[in-house]
Formats: sequence, structure tokens, C-alpha cells
Amino acid sequence: MFKLAVQTGGIDDRFGVDGAYRLIREAGFDAVDANVDHLFPTGDLRNKRPIPHFFRRDAGEQEIMEAFRPYREAAEKYGLENYQAHAPFPSVIQNGPADNEEYNEALLEMLRRTVIGAASIHCRNLVIHPFYYDYEHQCSLEEEWELNRKSYLRLAATAKEYGVTICLENMFRNYRGKRIAGVCNSPYEAAAYVDRLNEEAGTNVFGFCLDTGHALLVGTDVKNFITALGDRIACFHVHDNNGIEDQHLAPYMGVQDWDRFIEGLAAVRYDKTVSFETFNIWNRVDAELCPDLLKFIEKSGRMFDRKAEEIIRQTRS
Repeated sequence: MFKLAVQTGGIDDRFGVDGAYRLIREAGFDAVDANVDHLFPTGDLRNKRPIPHFFRRDAGEQEIMEAFRPYREAAEKYGLENYQAHAPFPSVIQNGPADNEEYNEALLEMLRRTVIGAASIHCRNLVIHPFYYDYEHQCSLEEEWELNRKSYLRLAATAKEYGVTICLENMFRNYRGKRIAGVCNSPYEAAAYVDRLNEEAGTNVFGFCLDTGHALLVGTDVKNFITALGDRIACFHVHDNNGIEDQHLAPYMGVQDWDRFIEGLAAVRYDKTVSFETFNIWNRVDAELCPDLLKFIEKSGRMFDRKAEEIIRQTRS
């Protein structure tokens, strides 16, 4: 059996961090995906706005721990595990390296300090998006790997020191209304990235976060993705969409084949935590109904668990 988590994003926008953890606990979840990326929102990052001081090299470690404190306190208050967290993104200014070297260097330091922050809230899995440029500034696969290799390995020592697993994620690119496969959207490339990074780091500090919605957008079969990665999967971003837009909806609100997802979980005997990244329910449904929809998401996860266990039992008999 596996545990269930859901992201704080979407909920904390309306109710704050403490309110988000309270609603997550009331909905029956075991754990949380802490959206600490809200400490430096994506829009601010893309526009190269000043990075908050607690994310900078000249800040003391106590400052980053203080910024993350609400997530630790809320988890302790409501008896929830901070199973995973999401680092600020993108990890690199995506319109090519020109004129962005200094800012991207500061972003890498921000990610290193996010690892420290994650450890301070007892979170052992931190999702850090792969490093890639946008559609108009794509580089070769070899150059893309080298960009990721150099960047991730600079975080490896801190991850090892603080006991945090850095989780890569399958990505896509946007271009003129189309969703195009990005870094690690082939399960075989994803597996190779994780294995090569751990080999070069000399320790297993890298894992994978499988995003079901991103896989759907570029037509990657979710069961094949799960079985190809196997125990490299440390965590999930589970959500649905219409196959065209990255909508981050509850299961069965889009076109994902959830039977294939369940079969994949059963095939690898997944027994960690399955986390939902379903923040957009809070933008689509009246606020009064959102707590009930959160409970629906939790019940969906329990059903996934039960059905996966049934498949496992059938294969044993």
C-alpha cells in the first residue's frame, strides 16, 4: 500500500499555509507536497526580478530555515508528513544563455538553498525541474545533457549532506499553442539521466518525479513510463488534463487513462507516496465546493491503491 499526498498550491492562495494543511488533513491525506516555489513565484523569476535575500549566498542558513518555517509548523500541527516539495522554477532563464549568466548562477544558488530549506521541514524529496531552454533556443541533446549534468552535480554535495533526494521531472515545451516533448519526457532518457547523475555523484541523491499530466500532453503512455523507471520514481505529480493544455485537474476530469496508471503502479509494486498536483480545481470550482472536491481526490487515490493491490494479488494467485 502507498500513502497519499496533495500539493498546498491553490489551497494556500486562499487559506494560507496553515489553512492549506488543515484542509488537507481534513480531506484524509497522509502527507503534503509543499509548494515552497511560492516563496519566489515563477512570474518573478521569468522576469528576472530580485531573488529574495534568504535564497542568496550571503544569507545565513537560519534565514532560509525561517522562510520555510510555516511549512514545518503546519505539518507538525496537523500531523502531516512533508513528503515532497517543489523548488522555484524554471531552473534556468530559458531564452538562451546570453546575458543571463549572472542571474542563472544566482538561481543555482537559490536551488541549493532550497535543498537546505527542504531538509529543515523534514522533507526528503525535492522536485527541481530539469535545465532547458525554450523552443526558439533549443540546443542539441548532448548540449542539453551537459547543461543538466553540470547544474545538478553542483547541487549533489548539499543534497547528500542534508539527506534530500533531488527529483527530476518529465517536461514539455510550449510553441504556438502546441505542447512539445521536453527534457526527460522519454522514460528511457529519464532513467538514463537519473542513473548517470547518481553514478557521477558517487551516491544516490537523484530520483524522479513522474508527472502524469505532462506525459499525457506529449502522448507518453503512463504505464510504460512507470515500468521503465521502476524504483527510480521517488514521487509523483498526479493530475489530469484534456490532452492539449496543462490544466492540473482532478482525476477523471480529463482524458488520462487511469487504468493504465493503476496497472503501472501494480507492475512495479509501488509502495511510497502518490501525490496529486491538482491546484487548478481551486480556480474552476466555487470555493464552497473545493473541500469536497479535495476529498474526491483523496478517495480517487485510495481507489488507485486498492485496485493496484487487487492486481498484485491476482498475479500472485
